[in-house]
Amino acid sequence: MAGSIRGLVVAVTGGGAGIGRRIAEHAARAGAIVAVGDRDEQSARDTASALGASARGYPLDVTDEASFRGFLDAVAADLGPIDVLVNNAGVMWVGAFDTEPEQATEAMFAVNVLGVIRGVRLAAPRMRERGRGHIVTIASAASKLAPPGEASYAATKHAVAGYLTGVREELHATGVQISMIMPGVVDTELASGTATGAAKLLSPDQVAQAVVKVIRAPRFVTTVPGYIGPLVAVSGLLPQRIRDRLMRAMVPDQVAASAGADRSDYQKRALG
Repeated sequence: MAGSIRGLVVAVTGGGAGIGRRIAEHAARAGAIVAVGDRDEQSARDTASALGASARGYPLDVTDEASFRGFLDAVAADLGPIDVLVNNAGVMWVGAFDTEPEQATEAMFAVNVLGVIRGVRLAAPRMRERGRGHIVTIASAASKLAPPGEASYAATKHAVAGYLTGVREELHATGVQISMIMPGVVDTELASGTATGAAKLLSPDQVAQAVVKVIRAPRFVTTVPGYIGPLVAVSGLLPQRIRDRLMRAMVPDQVAASAGADRSDYQKRALG
């Protein structure tokens, strides 16, 4: 039976906008005490202010060890021990692999991989000491697939899936839960100018609802929409040539999709 999240301290990275903001909103609506962390401190505080007295905003750069540690310490001091950490912060560059700037590649690995590792490494031991806690990471369907035009982004999400699989085993029977949410393409600035393939465009609210659901009833992997998981599992049993044909029909070619899109503003802000 699913439990209540009322009164739990839920900390969300990258919570000032997009999916992170919706996660914070849905968690607060369900009765959680919410800590909103974001590199844009003002957006974090604005989001928290909109949620009411049960939320607070904090500056957080997930690529900086001192910043992440300071975030966790401040939340614990202000709101109490963190029950749930939602590793949501993420960035994405889209385009042909041989035109991807080195700075963009490094930024994706710094945020999407090292940021998640840092969050788990800093938060999980505190939870283990208390004998309870939950870390939910927003991964991606790219953790299972690798759309053309998102090679490095997919690599970061594959890395996250591998890391969390190993950590989950280390934390077995400690009371600390590890979960991954793997959505398809979500209607946010990060995905602007990309295509959805055979799947429908998701809303940030759909991802946020999946997060709240998995906090209430922990499970390791949740795909959004749900059929992505079984589809990938079944396709993995097919001969390569048939699998290739299926994936090319289902998975979008983001090189072609983004060719006419102007993602420059987002990529300049997110990737430097």
